[in-house]
Amino acid sequence: MPMPSDAPSLTVSIALELPLDAPRTDTTPTALMTNPTLPDPTRDEAQALFTPPQPDVPALRSDRLWQLDGWTARVIKNEDDDGWAVEMLQDGEAEPALVGPWTMGRDKKNPKPLDQSAFNTLVKTAGEVLQRHRQQAHAMLHKRLTVFALDAQWDVRLDITPDEYEPYATLSAFDALGEEVAQVRVPPDFRLGVASATAWITGGFARPTQATRGFEGWSE
Repeated sequence: MPMPSDAPSLTVSIALELPLDAPRTDTTPTALMTNPTLPDPTRDEAQALFTPPQPDVPALRSDRLWQLDGWTARVIKNEDDDGWAVEMLQDGEAEPALVGPWTMGRDKKNPKPLDQSAFNTLVKTAGEVLQRHRQQAHAMLHKRLTVFALDAQWDVRLDITPDEYEPYATLSAFDALGEEVAQVRVPPDFRLGVASATAWITGGFARPTQATRGFEGWSE
């Protein structure tokens, strides 16, 4: 209901009183805009400027020995002839990852000195050799193939555990949806093939026994 234009205006003032022991809130602009839980960029930058640098790992560079970035290149006498050879050893490994012939120096007597370019090439080559070895080792310990049996497609895997005292292998079967249907333990010399995998599936996933020795599933 609208008020008449000649109605007197009314002003109401409300005063709130807080207890004496109530905490007071600072309503200044600085207090409202500053969050003490956020990091201070200026402080962090100053701390970074005054943080002492970490010491570099010492590198060794000489004509016949380089140690840098986890690798050691060493020029050695070739045992097969009067020439020289170079070996690449990765830190923490007992055996070199690469051993190959090394170029003779200009005097045709001493080996060519190692340099940064040659060291980089050796590191790249040794890394590729290690990668191939890892791939070969993985392929020997983990084998898989696809077979068709019981009107379905199966993925059969053989994973060998090379234990020093009791090595063994695990034979697994997966259906077309990738679900594991069966898993049995077999000897580490079990030879996985299409015939052995199909016979295992059609036989109800029973653990292969010694009676099947001579079949494809067992190595002679």
